[in-house]
Amino acid sequence: MIGMLVPAAAFFAVFFILPMFRLFLVGGSGASGWAAYMAIVTDHSYFSSLLATFGVALITTLASLLIGSIVGVFLQRHRFPGRRALVALITLPMAFPGVVVGFMVIMLAGRQGLISQLSMALGGGRVVFAYSLVGLFLGYLYFSLPRTILTVMAATEKLDPKLEEAARSLGAGPWHIVRDVILPGLKPALISAGAICFATAIGAFGTAFTLATRINVLPMVIYTEFTLSANIAMAAALSFVLGALTWTVLALARSAAGNTVAAAA
Repeated sequence: MIGMLVPAAAFFAVFFILPMFRLFLVGGSGASGWAAYMAIVTDHSYFSSLLATFGVALITTLASLLIGSIVGVFLQRHRFPGRRALVALITLPMAFPGVVVGFMVIMLAGRQGLISQLSMALGGGRVVFAYSLVGLFLGYLYFSLPRTILTVMAATEKLDPKLEEAARSLGAGPWHIVRDVILPGLKPALISAGAICFATAIGAFGTAFTLATRINVLPMVIYTEFTLSANIAMAAALSFVLGALTWTVLALARSAAGNTVAAAA
């Protein structure tokens, strides 16, 4: 057993502990010293970027869980012609990098996008929101939904249908069954899926970079500090703080979700 732990510990040290420790040291090596780690809350521009990052990540997570839960349960519980093809199409966004997703948002809601052309054809003004937090939200939602739907489908398959039958026989209505039986059974899967959506939206760069005209989120701020301002220490400090916050969210979700999902007897 010990012999098996040595390579795992070495891998963890080389690819996680050492890079993070180096990043931490670089973050405190700038002109501001270790105070750079407090800049994310003391500097208004950095703090507003943090709020925007967490805001769009939270909204993306909630929307993904709401839509993904409904769609996932429906697809798992119903069989109809074309279901397999539909599930395959739903998973298609998982194959696209963030830049492609951002480009698709521009084609939908950019200056020459479909929504803009329709609004002009209907006699209204040009509707453009691809280059804002709304466009970023759509991009994040696009690649978060497939993961949520697949997770919910897998969890729904393991739910015990006898619990729903028992609740129904006791007079519970559809809403009570969803609230008291289905949602508690899906809780671990929903927490896990929500944590992944949240962490992905916080750190996603490709989509934000593509739509970055009026978007001020932390990944873009870090990129700007590193490339345009050559402020490597601040970029490292912001990266470390962002990584630590994301890890904290994942750790809390892991603790809340546990290791089990309600399974059929």
